[in-house]
Amino acid sequence: MTSAAPPASTEAPVIVPVRHPGRAVSGVVVLALLALMAYRLGTVKAIHYPSVTKYLFQGFILRGIVTTIELAVLSQAIGIVLGTLLATMRMSQNPVLSGVSWGYIWFFRGTPLVVQILFWFNGVPQVLGPHVNLGLGAFSLFNGRTTDLLTVFIAATLALALNEAAYMAEIVRAGILSVDAGQTEAAEALGMTRSLVLRRVILPQAMRVVIPPTGNEFISMLKNTSLIVVIGQVELLGRAEGVSSQSGEVFELLAMASIWYLVMTSVAYVGQYYLERRFARGSARDLPPTPLQRLRRLAAR
Repeated sequence: MTSAAPPASTEAPVIVPVRHPGRAVSGVVVLALLALMAYRLGTVKAIHYPSVTKYLFQGFILRGIVTTIELAVLSQAIGIVLGTLLATMRMSQNPVLSGVSWGYIWFFRGTPLVVQILFWFNGVPQVLGPHVNLGLGAFSLFNGRTTDLLTVFIAATLALALNEAAYMAEIVRAGILSVDAGQTEAAEALGMTRSLVLRRVILPQAMRVVIPPTGNEFISMLKNTSLIVVIGQVELLGRAEGVSSQSGEVFELLAMASIWYLVMTSVAYVGQYYLERRFARGSARDLPPTPLQRLRRLAAR
């Protein structure tokens, strides 16, 4: 005879929580450091905190914000168009086009942006001379002083856009290389020209790879406009520094400028998020809910 098997236990298993004392200690230390920092900043008598809000919506500050946005949008748009052209040149079978594109990217990625800004504002006028005439004979696009042609805004736009084009060229090239080569062969087999294949087949699919780093580049562009302060006080940081040099409220004006930069980059973050969702529709079946959809679901409960 075989002995009967012992009855199975009906008691639920006891779950012993795993303790992580290190997490609690590190959290307390970080909170203590933040509290100490906030206390120290709050007790500094030299800082006049009401001035931060006083200048926040002043007219000259708001005009600087508008200039910052105009510089960022215009420079980024030019950089995307020129970067796409450079990417196609880089991948061309023509050694001249490929070499010129490689040299452009090598130069603009290898020199500091602030040097390029100073080059366009100070160096180019020295080469062109005090007077410049753009045109042939009676047909002239511009005929006047070089300083009227290369204003602070124009010089800054050229420097930012040409620098951005070098980075966008590599981003677009990575997006193009991410598309399977078989799709290009299939499109060419249908009789599509190479330029048509690029516009209708490759670039639409490459956008899923291109959009995230392009959004990051635009956010960086919003912050890089602050470098224009070296040639003129036209954008947000330049106007803030102009006021601080007269009033002596350096910390307050820099804090105010930081708040506006955070606002602008946060708006860009949101725009990038929804743009990525739009171009991911063909590759992801179940997209995660947006923050607005989450709020609606919570309100419906």
